[in-house]
Formats: sequence, C-alpha cells, structure tokens
Amino acid sequence: MFCYPVFFGANEMKIVSIKENHLFQKAYASGKRASGRLVAVYALQDRCANRERKRNPEKKFINRVGLTVSKKIGGAVVRSRVRRIFRTAYRALMPDLKTGYLLVLVARAPAAEAKSTEALRELRYLFKKLELLAAAPEAHNQQKEHQDQE
Repeated sequence: MFCYPVFFGANEMKIVSIKENHLFQKAYASGKRASGRLVAVYALQDRCANRERKRNPEKKFINRVGLTVSKKIGGAVVRSRVRRIFRTAYRALMPDLKTGYLLVLVARAPAAEAKSTEALRELRYLFKKLELLAAAPEAHNQQKEHQDQE
C-alpha cells in the first residue's frame, strides 16, 4: 500500500515511511552509512523512485524514510519521544534534501536524553556527510532574502 504525500501547510509534507522489512535490509546491506552520537543514517538510491514519482500527485521524487528505535533505548514513552524528535528534525531538513532515496534512521541510546536542537544539528551534519543536502541552508536562505529585496 502506498501513502500519497499529504500537505499540512505551505511547505509541510507528510513523511512517506518504509514499512517493508526487505527495504530496511537493503538499506543496511547496500546503503551508504554515516553515524553520530545520537543516530546512524543509512541512505540508498531508491530503485522504485520513478514509479513512486508517477504515483505522487505532484509528480515529484520523494524520499522514503524508516525510523528504528529499539527497546534498548527505553520504554514505549521514551521511544515515542525519540521518534517524534527525529521526525520533526527530518521534516525541518526535508526542503534541503536530495530526493529519490531510501533513508533509514537508527536511534542510539544517547538519543533518549537528547534535545530536538541536538537531533537537528546531528541529522544536518550526517546528511551533509552523505552528500544528501541539495543546497547549503545558508545559501538557500540568502537566495530567498535576495529575491524578497527585488
């Protein structure tokens, strides 16, 4: 079953999640990996990206994201909090990311005490390390400011 991206606001889009185990396994086995203190990120070019683009109402490539938080991190409340923090951090970085990838985020034990700003900073660093940032956020903001002045 495929979930179409749904717009919440001007630029907020629902994250399309990975649900099939074989896609997680492909990302682990063949994907590029970058790890930090809070999270490990696996990125793999999505072979079904073109098919998913055709299904998308906007006809744009999308990233499919899987988020893994094991029981080692804590109870259900803690795991839900960690998932929520990383989803929010990913959503903030979505406009600057390249599309057409399977992304798997694996939370680590220190993520249980992490703040959302730490998670955002670390995800930005790891995506930059994996060369998934389409444009530097500072350059993107400067372009917007320049367009507003004209």
